Amino acid sequence: MATYSPRRGQPNFNPSVDIPDLGNRVCLVVGGTSGLGEATAIALAQHNPKKLYLTARSRAKANAAIIRIRATSKVAEVADLEILDLDLSSFKSVREAAAKLNHEAERLDLVHLSGGVGLLPHATSTDGYETQFATNYLGHALLTRLLMPKLLHTAALPDADVRIVSMASGLHKALSPKEGILFGELKTPMASRSVFALYGQSTLAKTLFAHELSKRYPQITSVSLHPGGVKTNVFEGEKGVNWLLYNLVIKPVVYLTGISPAEGAKTQLWCSFSPDVKSGEYYEPIGLLGCEGKLTRDDDLASKLWSWTDEELRASNFPGWQQG
Repeated sequence: MATYSPRRGQPNFNPSVDIPDLGNRVCLVVGGTSGLGEATAIALAQHNPKKLYLTARSRAKANAAIIRIRATSKVAEVADLEILDLDLSSFKSVREAAAKLNHEAERLDLVHLSGGVGLLPHATSTDGYETQFATNYLGHALLTRLLMPKLLHTAALPDADVRIVSMASGLHKALSPKEGILFGELKTPMASRSVFALYGQSTLAKTLFAHELSKRYPQITSVSLHPGGVKTNVFEGEKGVNWLLYNLVIKPVVYLTGISPAEGAKTQLWCSFSPDVKSGEYYEPIGLLGCEGKLTRDDDLASKLWSWTDEELRASNFPGWQQG
């Protein structure tokens, strides 16, 4: 199994010893029942979290994941795990999940925005947005904004260390400045664009969102990251790419060279707990700076995305929604 070999001066991370005791912390892992999300949940469960929320679209798959997580250690057997039903592509589902967590949790210390889809056929979400953008960015952005009062409350507590860790992808760096985020097309299937570009656009939005969060909420550490080439189920199911290219080239390369989800999760876990993390930055494995593209931390584009998102969500008639 492939593993990362840290470069000179680059941090290593061992989840078993480098994650502190989480006895007073509440954690949320979006997409926590498979792939990188499940690997992250497994690592967190070993350290006695006060509460660990995992989101899932399928209750059956969620219950199976909880069994796997609890089976990882004696500590995990008594970890307080709870499933939040969540479909990131649906504003209604996001709002219901946020309401449940806000009602139940006294605090919220760590949020992993690690759910997502990749290279899907061209389509729009329930709310009318290009599917990958709706799922990978808009759902996470809405959830974060709805949970922000809880996060800010926690950040004001003594010795708090509140962090929002956004899973992105290195593919966003392939976008040219002329492409970036195509705001005028986001409420269409964007059928004239390649699904690779659409995936890159959605993950670029997550890096920009993390960057803007760091400026608007300096009391919270917010970062984005690329986990590397990881073998996950994002490569399963129907895809909107050439069948021969995908099945005879892309998938074999990933499965031959990719690392395990447990290895891939180390970067987001490092981002969750290392004292060396800098808010607003984009990291690659493990804890590596200086890998961003031309648009990764574009202040003007990040501000435009924030304003566009506010306008779209306000237009969706969320009760009590106020522009951030």
